[in-house]
Amino acid sequence: MTEIPYVRQPIEFPVRYAHGPDSCPQPGVPRGALHEYEWNESRVFPGTNRRYWVYVPAQYTDSEPASLMVFQDAEWYLDLEFEARAPIVFDNLIDRGEMPVTIGVFVAPGEPGKRNAEYDAFSDAYATFLLTEILPAVQARYAITDSAEEWAIGGGSSGGNCAFTVAWMRPDRFRRVLSLVGSFAQLDGGNRYPELIRDTPEKPLRIFLQAVTRDLNWDAPRFNWFSETSRSLPRSRSAGTTSGSSSATASTTGTTTA
Repeated sequence: MTEIPYVRQPIEFPVRYAHGPDSCPQPGVPRGALHEYEWNESRVFPGTNRRYWVYVPAQYTDSEPASLMVFQDAEWYLDLEFEARAPIVFDNLIDRGEMPVTIGVFVAPGEPGKRNAEYDAFSDAYATFLLTEILPAVQARYAITDSAEEWAIGGGSSGGNCAFTVAWMRPDRFRRVLSLVGSFAQLDGGNRYPELIRDTPEKPLRIFLQAVTRDLNWDAPRFNWFSETSRSLPRSRSAGTTSGSSSATASTTGTTTA
């Protein structure tokens, strides 16, 4: 068993956690390529325009279909001055064989100003948008496996609950979910997931939920970001859905349009 050293949680905020080696370029690790595209003719979200980026790892070949991972809020994960640094993490993990060769698709929210309308809706609209518009365009250029077990979707804040909703609505296509500090508290019509997970037959999903203890409204009885994420986790285990969780002590500032 690997032992992780104890680190005392901070008591003064804000704090910033240091990047680990997986988030930093490493000597001898080949870099993947990023390709930028535009999508201005949406049928699901008419009148919107957006950009999306496709990450292609150095190890990709047309003869071996790659796994797939989709992210909302593209810039959050591509900007190397931000926290996630997804292309670097992909480079390192793929090089070490700790994740399969994976095409990354990073989709910006619809403009003008449609992020929350798209991400916080409890419907299959965003899943349909991905599956009928963005991903067919990607699949036309790159060989991607058809196995839903190798399709993942992730995001943070409203992008995190959006990822959850996509997989919930379409587990036949997406079966891996990464939800970072999801904004379940502001889902349109309220957070239905604790009851749905309890009452719905098992879905073949693997879900990782992250929350921070000082997120928006952390000490409030309603619209509490930490509470709404945490409420779902034990029920998801008992319902048969495989899940993991992580919580950190940090603070979030801003409005409820997360």
